[in-house]
Amino acid sequence: MIIGPYINGSAVLLGGIVGALLSNRLPERLRNSMPLIFGAASMCMGIVLVVKVSHMPVMVLSVILGALLGELCYLEKGIGKLGSKARSLVEIFVKSDPGDQESQEKFLQSYVAIIVLFCASGTGIFGSMHEGMTGDTSVLIAKSFLDLFTAAIFATTLGFAVAVVAVPQLIIQLLLAYGAVFILPLTTPQMQADFSAVGGVLMFATGFRICGIKIFPVANMLPALVLAMPISSLWVHFF
Repeated sequence: MIIGPYINGSAVLLGGIVGALLSNRLPERLRNSMPLIFGAASMCMGIVLVVKVSHMPVMVLSVILGALLGELCYLEKGIGKLGSKARSLVEIFVKSDPGDQESQEKFLQSYVAIIVLFCASGTGIFGSMHEGMTGDTSVLIAKSFLDLFTAAIFATTLGFAVAVVAVPQLIIQLLLAYGAVFILPLTTPQMQADFSAVGGVLMFATGFRICGIKIFPVANMLPALVLAMPISSLWVHFF
């Protein structure tokens, strides 16, 4: 029975709601410092995945081609529009003081970052596929603890829209978990390592974005995850 995605989704939902409700009660220093910690944690997790790469050229080529494809498709812009609609939908039910909210541009930047962090992280993707094949929920449960506090902190500035991210996250993880039975038998350990390494690059870039150091177009890099395994397979075949 698949339960990991439900636990992870519930953590994001709960964290988003609690964070939004406590937004005016948390000290400003806490709201400013904790995202830096989460960003650093994301970068460290990304490094751990990257160092396990099987074929370095595959990782580099996947990231480059994936980013080019994402840029051509305006993927991040599309996700930004969805984030704006989610915010508008939430505000129909929850009225908030405009003076307490970030600018629209900064909101969308932060919202895209957490969508990638919650829905497209290498940990979540691997954890979902791992549970689908083995029934082991430990990876997603560990991720749920991080997501719970991350969602709560970001919800103090982004509001209840953070809780909405639980819906696409749950859908994506369920699809991966139930589809893993058909996907993983077609892969090799080398392909999985290259896939995880590409996910690590995205997590590292996401960490920079969360910390506000550099706004990487992380959403435009998502196609790299789709390209990683096919490119890895071709690389082994020809080289």
